[in-house]
Amino acid sequence: MTRALNVPGIAYGGDYNPEQWPEEVWAEDMRLMAEAGVTMVSVNIFSWALLEPSEGTYDFSRLDRILGLLHEHGIAADLATPTAAPPAWFFVAHPDALPVDADGRRLSYGSRQTFCPSSPAYREAALRIVGELARRYADHPAVAMWHVHNEYGCHNAECFCDTSAEAFRAWLQDRYASLDALNHAWGTTFWSQWYYDWDQILPPRATGAVPNPTHRLDWRRFCSDALLSLYEAERDVLAEAAPTTPATTNFMVMYNFDALDYWRWAPKLDIVSNDHYLRSSDPESEIDIALSGDLVRSLAGGPWLLMEHSTGAVNWQPVNRAKTAGELRRNALAHVARGADGIAYFQWRAAKAGAEQWHSAMLPHAGTDSQIWRDVVRLGADLRALAEVRGSTTPAEVAVVWDWDARWALELPSQPSGELRFLDLVRDWYEPLWRAGVAVDFVRPDADLSAYRLVLAPSLYLVDDAGAANLCAFAERGGTLAVGFHSGMVDANCHVRLDGYPGAFRTALGIRTDELFPLLPGETVALSGGGTGSLWSERVRLEGAEAVSSYRTGPLAGIPAVTRNAHGSGAAWYLSTRPDPATLAGLLERVRAEAGVTAVRTAPAGVEAVLRRGPDADYLFLINHGGEDASVPVAPGAVELLTGKPAGDAVAVPAGEVAVVREPHRR
Repeated sequence: MTRALNVPGIAYGGDYNPEQWPEEVWAEDMRLMAEAGVTMVSVNIFSWALLEPSEGTYDFSRLDRILGLLHEHGIAADLATPTAAPPAWFFVAHPDALPVDADGRRLSYGSRQTFCPSSPAYREAALRIVGELARRYADHPAVAMWHVHNEYGCHNAECFCDTSAEAFRAWLQDRYASLDALNHAWGTTFWSQWYYDWDQILPPRATGAVPNPTHRLDWRRFCSDALLSLYEAERDVLAEAAPTTPATTNFMVMYNFDALDYWRWAPKLDIVSNDHYLRSSDPESEIDIALSGDLVRSLAGGPWLLMEHSTGAVNWQPVNRAKTAGELRRNALAHVARGADGIAYFQWRAAKAGAEQWHSAMLPHAGTDSQIWRDVVRLGADLRALAEVRGSTTPAEVAVVWDWDARWALELPSQPSGELRFLDLVRDWYEPLWRAGVAVDFVRPDADLSAYRLVLAPSLYLVDDAGAANLCAFAERGGTLAVGFHSGMVDANCHVRLDGYPGAFRTALGIRTDELFPLLPGETVALSGGGTGSLWSERVRLEGAEAVSSYRTGPLAGIPAVTRNAHGSGAAWYLSTRPDPATLAGLLERVRAEAGVTAVRTAPAGVEAVLRRGPDADYLFLINHGGEDASVPVAPGAVELLTGKPAGDAVAVPAGEVAVVREPHRR
């Protein structure tokens, strides 16, 4: 059954926590939400202690009034299950449900997500409150969507207690069936780690030396699946009570979170939603917004919802700065450009107490006489003007391979270089495409690639046989494949692929490496034709490929650094180092030209151009991140939606502003 969100246009709102305020404030909230154009709010996310003051005793009177008030004012409710923050009485009754860290310390309650994901007591209590909530509100006219839990794994992605150990062993038995298979997969003949009984296997707790990499990798897989099973259990209770109401949970596809394999999670959600916050130290955070948005859209297979971001400063980074003039609007509309059909913030009204009292909100501490409030009202008007964009898609000819197994494995201890970071390597390759206005999808290694001309694998250290064969076959059938260094090195069990690097991709790339020469921090090597490489180098031997550039200095002088191989009716490129940004941009431009990939639209420097395609029109988003006014040519008959005026031959995009143009389809 397809469950769709029944909220018109681009949904707009945020987390609403009226229980934190006297009831006389609620009427003002309704009035101001109408002024801002709010159409949907998330409620009840952290209300378990209020709904169930003691085990089995419920009080829904406050929530009844909240939902009634929202419905009366035409605001939809994204009704949350409150299971991310169990009440104190639960932990007093079930202290074994508290999580244990890798050093064996049992943590205390007093914040949020302080529970073991494998705890039977937690699961029982969580499903009990979810059942009560579902039965009471299944047919409530305000409820448009279920918001399951909140940010799974944000604080308790791993628990190392004995209960988790037992659950881990059960997961392993299901995966491997026999101890012989597990011992082979984990390579336990090394360091006398052979297991003779399932009960001998523990979580990868703190130990005296480097942990077994496959043990650690399987643990990451298990932890993701353990939380996913909790989501599915809650979702099923809700679906039984309300079969037509969609359910979601908020992902965290952002720079500082990697705990969950969202490729496995996304198919389980009726609607994919995401939380995204900027890194205050990132001078070009707009690139991170774009990368995250493209990845979430790819997970969703189409439009998605932005469930949380900030109007200004967050509260949890070392230094939390407010956003600059126009940044709130640019950020929000950049997410819409990348497929978001809903824009929401944490939170509606800035808290005056509690752990997040210094987190910005739609209605800040300063009230309505503030720049944030004026920007929030303006954004509401913008989103109303963009209602017709809802449901439109983003056509792309380029796919970037993203895999959580590969990310986890790359960043395990005892790599040839401890300086490798998966997200940094992917962003290196993504950034030139973003600057050039090239549309990008993200894909699994085993995805259907028939829609793409160019596939990039910037960092794919681990790849299973099926994924490797799929990528190589893409080039063989006429596509262009580009692979980054240290890719294809290990199989799904983290075993090194023998007979030369880069393992799984050797034949397609037409090269063989016999030795790796990682570079020290700050060390660079010169490349023929100009530019430098950093972080990594290899002794590459050509086995059919041609050298595009070579190392000019260092111990590998004269050795190929970048190669191209004709493979089948396509081509496969290999980069054995990390080129400086300008050199990498030039290489990717050459690769892109060879593949016949074009940009969405040529735009001036500093202007981000993104296309969403509807059944009857194209929607061109132009976001000016620069300090100069710009003008972008558009098709005859184009209309600028945010002003409602005909665009003429070109649309003006002032510095720091956004334009969204509806055009006839371009062929």
